[in-house]
Amino acid sequence: ARRLTAPGAAARAVLARWRRQAGGRCVVCRGWCEGGLCRHCEARFAFERPRCDGCALPLPLPLPLPLPGARAQGAGDARCVRCRLAPPPWSRVVAGVDYGYPWDRLLADLKFHQRLEPLAALLGPLLARLAGARAGGVRVVAVPLARERLRERGYNQSWELARRLARALALEARADALFRVRDTGHQLGLQRGARAANLEGAFVVAPRHAAWVRDARIALVDDVLTTGATARAAVRALRGAGARDVQVWVVARTPEG
Repeated sequence: ARRLTAPGAAARAVLARWRRQAGGRCVVCRGWCEGGLCRHCEARFAFERPRCDGCALPLPLPLPLPLPGARAQGAGDARCVRCRLAPPPWSRVVAGVDYGYPWDRLLADLKFHQRLEPLAALLGPLLARLAGARAGGVRVVAVPLARERLRERGYNQSWELARRLARALALEARADALFRVRDTGHQLGLQRGARAANLEGAFVVAPRHAAWVRDARIALVDDVLTTGATARAAVRALRGAGARDVQVWVVARTPEG
């Protein structure tokens, strides 16, 4: 019988070259692709859709007529009825995808299972692509973790996303401009009002970075936007420190807020 031998150096070189050209495997379907997300899965799960600038929920088509007395919608200022009647404290939200399959699983892997690569390397630039058109001059800040949570996890997934998209857009970013002064615990299971009360006064701007925040346009980065309670508390801290404008950039938006 013919013996099977390990591939020689030439065969290994060919295989290595093919893998470099293939670029890696798709994080969804595991097929070979370039960039971590194949074209088929990108078209199916990461397609761009009209979203409200205020809450990032998908907008109906055609857009509703302006309400009497409401600010007229201009280019890049599409808002749902709720956000026109009760504007949020931020100027706009940028969201990459809807929170559902496969992003719920992938974001859980990023957040809890140490899967920084390739997920952070994929999701950061994905968000940067959507934010890029209106990101000039923005300074990037991540939603911080409590010290105990950071010690347990070893990293802040929001900062891992923030620093990669800041690099992709050539923007300034600070990991410690905003910090959490108390651990608010998990928000899961809390209603909207309870979430807001739980986060009251949870964030402050670091005194040594107060000048960096003052009069700046800030992008606050997080992985998921649900009720917006965390974002509201963080935005209040940034605006209280003198930020001229604050946007919220998130990878995923839950279906209901």
